[in-house]
Amino acid sequence: MIKKSKDFSKLMTQFAMVGQLGLSLVAPILVCIFICYQLTTGMGLPGWIYIIGIFFGLGGSIMTGYKVYLEVIGKTEKKKRDEKEVSFNKHV
Repeated sequence: MIKKSKDFSKLMTQFAMVGQLGLSLVAPILVCIFICYQLTTGMGLPGWIYIIGIFFGLGGSIMTGYKVYLEVIGKTEKKKRDEKEVSFNKHV
């Protein structure tokens, strides 16, 4: 029974990470599109400003995805340790 709860916990953690990644990828695009909407309606800028906004939104999304990728890779590399490695703690 303990193994099932650990597996379920890992599964739910992975679902949460995928959901967080999805929101992190969509949020910059939506924010930039909203800013473009405010600029076109409030200041009367032309509609081509949306192209620039989508470009910057995609750039933000790509950077977010890359940072998440580096974090995941860093966590997996930290877990890999040599079995012969010995650790010592210094306590005062």
